Amino acid sequence: MLDTPVAFIVFNRPVQTRQSFQAIQMARPKDLFIISDGPRDDRDGEAELVAQSRQIAEQVDWPCEVTRIYSDHNLGCAKRVSSGITAVFQQVEQAIILEDDCVPNQTFFRFCNELLDRYQDDTRVMAISGDNFQRGPLDPADSYYFSKYLHCWGWATWRRAWQHYAGTLEAWPEFRDRGGLQTVCHSLSERDYWTRTFNRVHEGKIDTWDFTWLLACWMNHGLTALPTKNLVSNIGFGEDATHTSHSSPFENLPTYEFKTLEHPKYVSRSVEKDLATDRMMFSRGKLRFRHVIQFARQYVTSDRHAA
Repeated sequence: MLDTPVAFIVFNRPVQTRQSFQAIQMARPKDLFIISDGPRDDRDGEAELVAQSRQIAEQVDWPCEVTRIYSDHNLGCAKRVSSGITAVFQQVEQAIILEDDCVPNQTFFRFCNELLDRYQDDTRVMAISGDNFQRGPLDPADSYYFSKYLHCWGWATWRRAWQHYAGTLEAWPEFRDRGGLQTVCHSLSERDYWTRTFNRVHEGKIDTWDFTWLLACWMNHGLTALPTKNLVSNIGFGEDATHTSHSSPFENLPTYEFKTLEHPKYVSRSVEKDLATDRMMFSRGKLRFRHVIQFARQYVTSDRHAA
């Protein structure tokens, strides 16, 4: 059984929910938190889909304490996800967090569990992710590296880190105006990209929680441990999605297993890998105009949690 609590975020996609829940069933966490937004009044049939998704997530057939964090009405992505995670950390010190269309392999749970224990008192590390979007070698010496980027398709963190989420958006203008991004970003194009992005979030033009969480990590010089092999596959792209019906280079990625975890010698950021991520996904990404901008926006405004 898995000692670390799991927070499972579901909404209106029972088919995807069933697949991701099967992975949780195999891991058998002792504590399961189910976070669910309420249906939107203007979406016919959504109430039934929400009910179906919740019912699937409640099919616990192993010894487990289940906590339901449900909303009767629709809160929207940013408020529902962030308030749900906050509710989890009011009860536990650390947790693994999965959304309904993120299917992890079993290495993912062991990876998060071991690193949560290893870095629980190291405030430099603010999160652990199961995602690897790099196109590098699959067999490096270490099992993970440290990054400034926080990928949230299957991740984990601690109460001590999540407490920084509150108040982040309110602090953004002051952080921006004093040049705070210069300590994080390596180029003018990168700073411009993230300034525009965080401005849109601050202005409420993107209903997001994950960009806010990324900003909280940056404001506190936080690192994320990223595996050198991908451990989670996103199955949320398809015709039934509002913003993810397009094809993406990041959909349905294969996952890999670690027999043993090899830890890096130093807790320091891989600038080289972060620059590669920026080139591929963000300010200088060749794919960004057709894929990545849509990818980023759909991730936080999709049918899963849209307002």
